[in-house]
Amino acid sequence: MEERFIFFPDSTVDVTPRDAGLSFEDVFFTTGDGVRLNGWFVPYQGSKITLLWAHGNAGNISHRVENLKLLHQQVNISVFIFDYRGYGRSGGKVSEEGTYKDATAALQYLRSRADVEPKRIIFFGRSLGAAVAADLAAREDCLALILETPFVSIREMARAAFPLLPIGPLLRTRYDVVEKIAKVRAPLLVLHGDQDEVVPYEQGKKVFAAAVGPKEFYTIRGAHHNDTYIVGGAAYFRALRNFIERAASRLPTG
Repeated sequence: MEERFIFFPDSTVDVTPRDAGLSFEDVFFTTGDGVRLNGWFVPYQGSKITLLWAHGNAGNISHRVENLKLLHQQVNISVFIFDYRGYGRSGGKVSEEGTYKDATAALQYLRSRADVEPKRIIFFGRSLGAAVAADLAAREDCLALILETPFVSIREMARAAFPLLPIGPLLRTRYDVVEKIAKVRAPLLVLHGDQDEVVPYEQGKKVFAAAVGPKEFYTIRGAHHNDTYIVGGAAYFRALRNFIERAASRLPTG
């Protein structure tokens, strides 16, 4: 019952990057516990940076095609987006621990590609995906970490959504982003809409405050939870591009 209130997977994939005019590879890979997952690798010619994208709790990768196209074209980087177990064409049943294993497998797949530089992979997570990306960055090296509309924890989200119901202590699912972010040493960018009706803007600020490494916060003025890249417009993509360029400049040359 708890998982039904947190995860909202959709198995139908009826749109691909090709419908948006993007060349891509339809990829299947396997997790450490034997679950077969699906993802899309969208290369950007000439880019040495690859974005590993952990999406939110609803739908599947096909519902991110518009966002994917704009991100690919305006930030000028390769993107690998994957579906968690139980989402889209990925097998298995979703769970918190499962999403962590899925992200680990996605990273291992990327590192195995000859056209991907392992030291130039950036982790990007939106909403629930921010919790997944933060966990991965706490365990694995990355060029940088980008969290969009992150929450503090599932308990804090329950408190925000149901202020009169003390259900937080009863939840087994944690997704404790504040706990994980304190272990991350990679450069961090947090982006949050100041009109977010799902994840309170203040939770994004709390996640940012808990980070100890190099960090930046970008407020998307007027944005709600699901329209950040639309409302943010050119300035939003410029903030992403500039942060990524600064992170890449930290790498040794030669």
